[in-house]
Amino acid sequence: MSIPRNTSLTDANIPAPRIAVLGAGLAGIAATAALGSAGFSVDLFESRPFPGGRATSWPVAGAEGESSEVVDNCQHVLLRCCVNLLDLYRRLGVRDKIRFHREYFFIEPGGRTSILKRGILPPPAHFAGSFLGLKFLNLDDKIAIAIAMNAIQGEVRTRRDLEGITMLDWLLEKDQTANAIERYWRQVLVSAVNEELDRMAASHGLQVFWLGMLACADSYEMGLAAVPLRELYDEPSLMKTGDVRIHHRAPVTAIDLGADARIAAIEVAGQRFEADFFVSCLPVERLQPLLPSLPVDWKAFQHSPITGIHLWFDRPITDLPHATLLDRTIQWMFNKSEGRYVQLVVSASRSLTAMPRGEIIDLAVRELGEFFPAVRDAVLEKAHVIKEVRATFSALPGLESKRPTAVTPHSNFFLAGDWTRSGWPATMEGAVRSGYLAAEAVARAAGSPRHFLIPDVA
Repeated sequence: MSIPRNTSLTDANIPAPRIAVLGAGLAGIAATAALGSAGFSVDLFESRPFPGGRATSWPVAGAEGESSEVVDNCQHVLLRCCVNLLDLYRRLGVRDKIRFHREYFFIEPGGRTSILKRGILPPPAHFAGSFLGLKFLNLDDKIAIAIAMNAIQGEVRTRRDLEGITMLDWLLEKDQTANAIERYWRQVLVSAVNEELDRMAASHGLQVFWLGMLACADSYEMGLAAVPLRELYDEPSLMKTGDVRIHHRAPVTAIDLGADARIAAIEVAGQRFEADFFVSCLPVERLQPLLPSLPVDWKAFQHSPITGIHLWFDRPITDLPHATLLDRTIQWMFNKSEGRYVQLVVSASRSLTAMPRGEIIDLAVRELGEFFPAVRDAVLEKAHVIKEVRATFSALPGLESKRPTAVTPHSNFFLAGDWTRSGWPATMEGAVRSGYLAAEAVARAAGSPRHFLIPDVA
């Protein structure tokens, strides 16, 4: 359906175009919220009984006699520079459920702690005071990092080969010390992009530091959900955005091509569903068998895993809200409940993928005790390990040009998902951006252009 020129979707005589959104991860939620708010009629199909995709939570059984506890599949973090994700939270009415932190705690084995936070100087020098005081870096490390930070400002928007080299290539080109690479660059970037430095396109690494650390004084602030992730994307909040219906346990099993290379319908649980426009927010591996004729280089997309380790102790083991842990397998600790329940995160966790659950838990407790001595006297009451083997696509050099845009050769079929060309790596912000870009493409195709995407902070 196309809306006549100079006609609004709110015109009572014009039926709203019907949109089918495939997949209720963050991209699908974003596309649905945007299109619903613009007056479209939206049906959102999700194979699981709840929305959220890889940013969700579920109940874990407690010990005998205890009730189950809802845990996130992995700790998801946003920064203030994630302006589109924050806009989605605003649309859903859950913005007040995000708590921001202004301090980053770096802990060395043995417990020595350094704090990175902004000071009184304007950006990009706002970290100067606390950066000089970081105890885990020596003077040579700090000088090298400062030189590289200055280079980022000049190269992030102008250098044309960043997509073709790795982040490690770029760091070695800038004469970074081994200690600076391992303890600073790797510690920040592997967690942010979910890939190792020797596999990560330099364009993504520079973007993270430019937008998250240098461009604005507060863009680095870390946002953590104060509730289980599932509560950020509840059905009532999404339905308030407009004429929206959510279909749970409704996996898409086929996509039917009609005349003129348009999509005629989708098949869901044996039933046919027709719409005017379709937005696929499915992961690349789910979409390929449904529509293999799309001009996508499917083989270009590899995956990088994330492992989340949930530990419950009989006593508090720390009062820190979070910390990045240096020189060990475990990269981050998040205090989920009074220091007794902590979640540990390992990004790009290929070394843990085949490791048995018990060995991972033993490793985690042993390493955690090197940073927090109270662990050695505490009793581990229960533990849970979640391996997201296909957590994100691998941000390899040369991949960016192969990420598809929202528009496809089928005039009523559009793509979203963190693997599409959103302008960001595979993050929550990237997923939301892709949903908004797809929603804009639908609105244009319907003859009622809208703008949903918010520009980056710089």
